[in-house]
Amino acid sequence: MPAALVAAGLLTWGWSAAAFTAQTRNTGDSWATGSVGLSDDDQGLAAFSIANVLPGDSGTHCITVTSKSSVPGVVKLYLARLRADGLENNITIATESGTGGSFASCAGFVADAPADPAPSLKSIAATTFNYATGVLPWATTGNAAGESKSYRVTWVFDTAGLTQEAIDALQGKSASADVIWELQTP
Repeated sequence: MPAALVAAGLLTWGWSAAAFTAQTRNTGDSWATGSVGLSDDDQGLAAFSIANVLPGDSGTHCITVTSKSSVPGVVKLYLARLRADGLENNITIATESGTGGSFASCAGFVADAPADPAPSLKSIAATTFNYATGVLPWATTGNAAGESKSYRVTWVFDTAGLTQEAIDALQGKSASADVIWELQTP
């Protein structure tokens, strides 16, 4: 009896295995992360390193920021590491984004829009201090070969409205900060 059950099971299995079959396969599935890269044309130099500044002095410098990223993202500008020693309220900064110009020269720079009023370094540091509070957003497309945006930064040693005594009190004072461009993906 047990042998008969085994034989019947084998016959049934053999017929079941002979049924029609079909399959499809999607081979070679893989996943790889994109990459982001951001650089500028300042060659490691500060845009401004001005000594012996006098009331009313000003200056302009341009810089070109380049994204070499395989994925789209948004670049924003903000200020970090304000080192304030008395001039933080009197150095104003206006920043514009656009095309043309470079670290070597602002010749050919064309602004995307008129510059906003120039706030003081102290005001910028208080309101624009990380990516979330960054300004002048630039949406990159994700071009690994590179895509660029130029920025023009204009500073003024502003003493408007100060008395001569207050202006004299600014002698020997300083201020410095880092300007950061950061790219994040959505």
